[in-house]
Amino acid sequence: MSQTTLKRTPLFDMIAPTGKMVDFAGFEMPVLFSSIKEEHLAVREQVGMFDVSHMGELFVTGPDALSFLQHTLSNDISKIVIGQAQYNVLCQEDGGTVDDLLVYRLAEHDYLLVVNASNIEKDETHLRQYLQGDVTLENQSDAYGQIAVQGPKAMEVLNTLTELALDEIKFFRFVQGQLAGVDMLVSRSGYTGEDGFELYMRASDAGVVWQALIEAGVMPCGLGARDTLRFEACLPLYGHELSATISPIEAGMGFAVKPQVKSFVGSDVLLKQKEQGPGRRLIGLELLDKGIARQDAPVLVNGETVGFVTTGTLPPTVGKAIALALVPTEYATGDSFEVEVRGKKLAARRIDTPFYRRSK
Repeated sequence: MSQTTLKRTPLFDMIAPTGKMVDFAGFEMPVLFSSIKEEHLAVREQVGMFDVSHMGELFVTGPDALSFLQHTLSNDISKIVIGQAQYNVLCQEDGGTVDDLLVYRLAEHDYLLVVNASNIEKDETHLRQYLQGDVTLENQSDAYGQIAVQGPKAMEVLNTLTELALDEIKFFRFVQGQLAGVDMLVSRSGYTGEDGFELYMRASDAGVVWQALIEAGVMPCGLGARDTLRFEACLPLYGHELSATISPIEAGMGFAVKPQVKSFVGSDVLLKQKEQGPGRRLIGLELLDKGIARQDAPVLVNGETVGFVTTGTLPPTVGKAIALALVPTEYATGDSFEVEVRGKKLAARRIDTPFYRRSK
C-alpha cells in the first residue's frame, strides 16, 4: 500500500494506531479494529461508530438549484422539505448508474449531496455538464468530517452529548445544532439496517466528536462490518448492486426513480424498464453446499450461466452463506440455482430479501 498516494480522513491520526488500515476508494481506511464479527454484532445489539469522512459533500445552491437537481437526479426533489433527506440515483443517458447518493435540503435554495467516496470527482464532472441557469455547484468534500453512529442504543448514547431532541427527529430528517460541543448536522439515517444517526461537522472538529464518543463507550467499527451490515439489510453498494451497467430499476431501487413524474437524465430508458419490467432482477440466494460466493461468481440454472453474484458472504447475524445475484427476469422467480465458486458448482436456493430486518 502506497501511503504517499492515499488520501486520509481528518480522523486518520486517531484511528490508524488501532485500526487495520487498507486502501478503499483511494483513502487509507480501517477495515476493522477488533474483528468484523464483534463490530457487526455491536451495531446490531448495542452501538458502534464508523469514520465515513471519505464520503463526498457537494453543495448545490441558487434559485435554479431545484430545476437543476430535478433534471439530473432520479427522485422527485420537489417533494423534499427543508430538514429532510432523500435517497437518489445519478444516472447515465442509457439508464446505467453513475452513483447513488443522499440529498439534504438545507434551505429554500440550498441542497447538500452526499456521494460515494470513489465517485466524488466523477459525480462532480457528470453534474457540471448539465449546469444551467442561476445555480452553483461546490465540492467541499475535504472541508467536512462524517461519523455514523449506529445501533439500537445510538440515541441513548448521543443524548448524553447533546441537548438536541434526537427522539423528535424522524427517519431521513435532520437538524443542525451542537453535539459534544461541536456545531454539526445530525441526520437520522445510516447504512446498517439499524436505527442511528449520521453526524456531519467541519473536518477540524471531527476528532473532538470521535473522542467524545469513545469516552461514551461507543465501539469503533471498520469497513468490514459496515459492508456485512449493509449487505444483510440489502442496501446497495455502488460497484456491486449498482454500476454503469446496472440500472437502479434492475437493482430494485425503483422507489427512488420517478420517470413517470418528471424528465431527467436517463428517464426515457428507466420509464420503459418500469412499465415493461427490467430484463434483469436482483435476487437473494442461500448456498446449500459449503462455500461462500463472492462478487462476480457465476450463477447457473440447469448448468447454464445466467447471471452473477453482486455481493456474497457469511454475515454474523444471518449466520449462513448468502448472496445477492443479478439474473434475467425469467429466472428471478425460480428456486433452484447453482453458484460457481473456485471451479465448483454449489447448490443454492432463492430466498426472500432483505436478509435482515430490525424489529421496530
